[in-house]
Amino acid sequence: MNYNLIVVGGGPAGMLGAATAAAKGLRVILLEKNEKLGKKLFLTGKGRCNVTNYGDFDDFFNNIITNNKFLYSAYRSFNSYQLIELLASLGVKTKVERGNRVFPESDKSSDVIKALTKHLQLNNVEIKLNTEVKEIFVHNRHTTGVLLSNSKKISGDKVLIATGGMSYRQTGSTGDGYRMAQQLGHSIITPKPALVPLVTKDKWVKDLQGLTLKNVSVQAIINNKSQVEQFGEMIFTHFGVSGPIILSISSFLRELNSPMKLKVDLKPALSNEQLDARLQRDFNKYVGKHLKNSLDDLLPQRMIPVILELSGLDVHKQANQVTKKERGLLVHILKNLALTVTGTRPLNEAIVTSGGIDVKEINPSTLESKIIKDLYFAGEVIDVDALTGGYNLQIAFSTGYLSGISCVE
Repeated sequence: MNYNLIVVGGGPAGMLGAATAAAKGLRVILLEKNEKLGKKLFLTGKGRCNVTNYGDFDDFFNNIITNNKFLYSAYRSFNSYQLIELLASLGVKTKVERGNRVFPESDKSSDVIKALTKHLQLNNVEIKLNTEVKEIFVHNRHTTGVLLSNSKKISGDKVLIATGGMSYRQTGSTGDGYRMAQQLGHSIITPKPALVPLVTKDKWVKDLQGLTLKNVSVQAIINNKSQVEQFGEMIFTHFGVSGPIILSISSFLRELNSPMKLKVDLKPALSNEQLDARLQRDFNKYVGKHLKNSLDDLLPQRMIPVILELSGLDVHKQANQVTKKERGLLVHILKNLALTVTGTRPLNEAIVTSGGIDVKEINPSTLESKIIKDLYFAGEVIDVDALTGGYNLQIAFSTGYLSGISCVE
């Protein structure tokens, strides 16, 4: 049997691409090497699935880190509001949370996967699980089909590669699409981790493992210049730091060739003078107590000995004996807590992959290869990535839809 379109990869981009093309009358087969569809999608948003973001056009593109202009046509063809409408038509109601993040009302990623599977079935897409593609066949610079790992060939007029990146390899994202595209002459921008925790060398960090800080401001400093600043939540780990603002900072730093420091402002809402006044009030409140017992109103208890040590203050000194100079040292640390970054966690621990198929070799209006006719790309396999908040999944859905509709024309 000859198919009009062969889709390689059963993630969000592949599922929507296949269903979109089939809805227009194409005979479509979807090939997924895992035992089920949407394996990585199942894990997103800690299992809650942050499907998209309810922000406007400008907001969406302000949160794309790599090659945002390349995505104009894709987002215009299928935006976040259209995705929400599609999910609703498939029985998934959504809700908007902090930062315009959109989740299914049920807080279950499995409901989104079921809806997309229903979309495939309603449009008669043939689904083949446990089916790995090894090679794409090309004749006279046109795709003619694919070769499976069991040596079987499937013939098709067009092929859509939607195999994902290289993060969370246990979900099947092992770089297959990069390899197949490279075999056909495409250039691959070296895959690197994005939205990934950072490794630090500061010994005191381990003492704070598991501690979450909210409403803090963090700057990334390279060569004494602030590269990016984020406000929100961070977490100390056994290797360094993680949490939403740390992950976002990591995506701005594609190359970490120079030493980097993080400067954490633990009290960004207070000026130095206001913080000094706050300290004086607390010390008056806890007069006669040791310093280590007089900062509970200001800091998490586990953090107090670390901050005092970094400030060079004696934890056993009485609060009412702290001098103005010593308060100044304390204020400085609270507003400029420094961490030395030595690198990132491995690519496999990143939420998304930065890098992939060079966008210069893909038509942004159709997502068709400029090198091989009738070969299309969608999702994380392309060199595009964004910050957290539902933007990366929207990229997958938008590029999936555009590639699917382009295959019809």
